[in-house]
Amino acid sequence: MALLKAHPFSIMGVGEMLIAKIYVTALMLCAFTGLDPAEAVGPGTGVAGAALGKKLEVIRCVLELRRPDPADPLGVLAEVGGAEFGAMAGAMLGAAARGWAVIVDGYIAGAAALVALALEPRLVDFLVWSHRSAEPGARRLLDHLGKEPVLDLDLRLGEGTGAALAVPILRSACAVLREMATFGSAGVSRA
Repeated sequence: MALLKAHPFSIMGVGEMLIAKIYVTALMLCAFTGLDPAEAVGPGTGVAGAALGKKLEVIRCVLELRRPDPADPLGVLAEVGGAEFGAMAGAMLGAAARGWAVIVDGYIAGAAALVALALEPRLVDFLVWSHRSAEPGARRLLDHLGKEPVLDLDLRLGEGTGAALAVPILRSACAVLREMATFGSAGVSRA
């Protein structure tokens, strides 16, 4: 809290340092959107063929077994998510409550955003997606929310990389909007 008081912030990036969380991310996306797992899961770090088929089978089996209810976001988190997704969702909600913009970095952080949005739909106005991940489910997530990312670089990781790349672009865009002269203020003739 002392850090927040000493340094006024207006933006926060949310990413992850998680390994093997694509299963959980896909489960949460399917739970909240009704997507078929085949639309939520891709090769990730190179999984293909029979291994990709097994991945889909596991996700379908868990959805059938757990039956997460999208009307109960904390239930979805408990049934197919995890504490780390809850922490990211809570951080997003806390930042928005302070009036900060939140840069959502990657597919995994996007799944956490689904939890936060289910709890507080007005959060959508505070979220900025850093990049369009190469993972098919990440693209479906953006489509579901009607969001366009700042970057589309075919990145295959979160870990804050997209947020770090997006911040200077967002700062520059804000500076242009704030400081660029209009034709009228610059005395440019329209004739």
